[in-house]
Amino acid sequence: MNLASIRLITANIDSLIQFYEQITGGTIVQYTPDFAELKTETATLAIGSTRTLQFFGGETVAQAAANRSAIIEFRVDDVDHEYERLADFLQPYIVQKPTTMPWGNKSLLFRDPDGNLVNLFTPSTPEAIKKFSTEA
Repeated sequence: MNLASIRLITANIDSLIQFYEQITGGTIVQYTPDFAELKTETATLAIGSTRTLQFFGGETVAQAAANRSAIIEFRVDDVDHEYERLADFLQPYIVQKPTTMPWGNKSLLFRDPDGNLVNLFTPSTPEAIKKFSTEA
């Protein structure tokens, strides 16, 4: 089994699309006014409007801007470079500037416009680098 995607449900799809395009430098494909995807080498970040909930049983299935338990993580080549590139844009969203975590990743933590936590990280210790170099 492989993780294929994470889907964010939002009341403001255009805002999230613009935000994730800015931080990733990638292009998000918007298939309909209510659904878009950012495809990476390892997984997809899907963004769906609250209107998509009707296909899953209604608005009680998921709630936009209510996540307090998950962190969306992107591995980057150089988290310090990404911080410098995005510092002005991310200023109102930053939770923690680049910091080396006990497990060996240097991490930049911030929130997206819906309040979801996002982590840009770079493996920085020999152990962390080895871990990610052996993962397929």
